[in-house]
Amino acid sequence: MAIRNVVQVGDDVLRKKCFEVTAFDEKLARLLDDMKDTVRREEGAGLAAPQVGVLRRAVVVDVDEGFFEMVNPVIVEQKGEQRGYEGCLSVRGRRGIVTRPMTVTVEYFDRKGKKKKLTAHGFFARAVCHELDHLDGILYIDRAERVERETD
Repeated sequence: MAIRNVVQVGDDVLRKKCFEVTAFDEKLARLLDDMKDTVRREEGAGLAAPQVGVLRRAVVVDVDEGFFEMVNPVIVEQKGEQRGYEGCLSVRGRRGIVTRPMTVTVEYFDRKGKKKKLTAHGFFARAVCHELDHLDGILYIDRAERVERETD
């Protein structure tokens, strides 16, 4: 396991659509392990593979509800609406107000290729939506009604 470098806004990799994961192997496990170490080191709520320079459909989310690895995730249902601040490990020093669903249901695969489904609410749903956007080359700043500098 290793800490990977987090790619910053301006790098083309963040604007590309990721490829589906087809091999549930040691390489995928190593990527997910590294992403877990990296998001925890950076104290983030989530991290997507393109943020560490890998164009694969894989994300990790680390919130109060627990740590989740999602491979080839797809939102199959969404309800409600919430509006609030978001930041991003790839857009340092800024935050923006973004509207997201209050609840999302996601189907995905775990690192071994087993199909899973989960429903996330509130901040957890926000984090899931934020990370899944990365897989399609979308940053929160694209959805934000305004972006501002973070204040200490």
